[in-house]
Amino acid sequence: MDFFELRETGVHEEFRADEAEEPAGRRSYAEVIAARSRIEVTRSTMEEVEFDLVGVDVSIANALRRIMLAEVPTMAIESVYIEENTGVVQDEVLAHRLGLIPLRVDPNDFEELLDPEDATDVNTIVFGLEVKAPINIVAPNARRRIDDPVEDDEVARRPGGHKHTTVVTTKDLKWLPQGDQETFLPEPARPVHDDILITKLRPGQAIGLEAHGCKGIAKDHAKFSPVATASYRMLPRIDLVKPVEGDRATALKNRCPLDVFDIEDIVSDDGPPASRAVVARPRDCTMCRECIRRIDDVPFGDDMADYVKLKRHADFFLFKVETAGQLAPLRIVHDAIAILKAKCDKWRTELELSGGSLSLD
Repeated sequence: MDFFELRETGVHEEFRADEAEEPAGRRSYAEVIAARSRIEVTRSTMEEVEFDLVGVDVSIANALRRIMLAEVPTMAIESVYIEENTGVVQDEVLAHRLGLIPLRVDPNDFEELLDPEDATDVNTIVFGLEVKAPINIVAPNARRRIDDPVEDDEVARRPGGHKHTTVVTTKDLKWLPQGDQETFLPEPARPVHDDILITKLRPGQAIGLEAHGCKGIAKDHAKFSPVATASYRMLPRIDLVKPVEGDRATALKNRCPLDVFDIEDIVSDDGPPASRAVVARPRDCTMCRECIRRIDDVPFGDDMADYVKLKRHADFFLFKVETAGQLAPLRIVHDAIAILKAKCDKWRTELELSGGSLSLD
């Protein structure tokens, strides 16, 4: 197993020969990876999931991350047909804002739309937006704006808006079922959130449009990305190569900004009680290197790096995936793994058809 050691001078790779893999003649590289790799979910909510990916190369971890960012399909608004827009937001800006609204629609229920002229109920989802600001509200005279209280401007910047302003949100988007969509869709199509601001209208202004959504991936446009963020970091490993006791233990604990270290009491039959530093929460370490920084400190002097070694596992990745709302976070991970597997299968098939051979030894 490889480690990356963080020192004051930079990052250094360390290879442990006692943990070297079996010779290639016994097992192929693919078999070795398959035997030692695993995924373990450590935390899961409706908004995000954290999991460990163990026993794989960094290239595989990064491929999985990039697929989650750009290749897991979702549904998003692609075309907007505007019949009326007398508001202050221009047509193209309004269409752009609509495209970025995450939609709660399962992409597996739809086919890919190759040509807008071929739109049907199996490849297109349609939403309507019809809002008209009432004109029976007396708006302040623009020439006498100075007479309006200052509080009016402050209120206008709040989510509720101004008393003379009509706020248009995603709650106003109405699904317009096409064909048999009410039959084959398990639930009505809708935006993920009902309170996303689309625009604001003054009295008498109106918006009337029809928005068509389709299936796509973020490689084509970022609006199709199912994740707000997808990141990973290598598992930290902190070794105390020398016992850190007494004042040294207290100084080490106080230096860590993320409280990675704890202090344990040591009870001895032939001596007074003592204290010793232990690594309690290694996953919280961000490798800030504060614990090995050379500063003027009485308990340590300038030899802190002789007590603490900071490393990262080269094949142990801590993933964190936050969904944008279209898909559940675990669903995103599952779909990304399936896409990665399909890419590998296609690569193997193409090599075999071309007369080549695939050897991972």
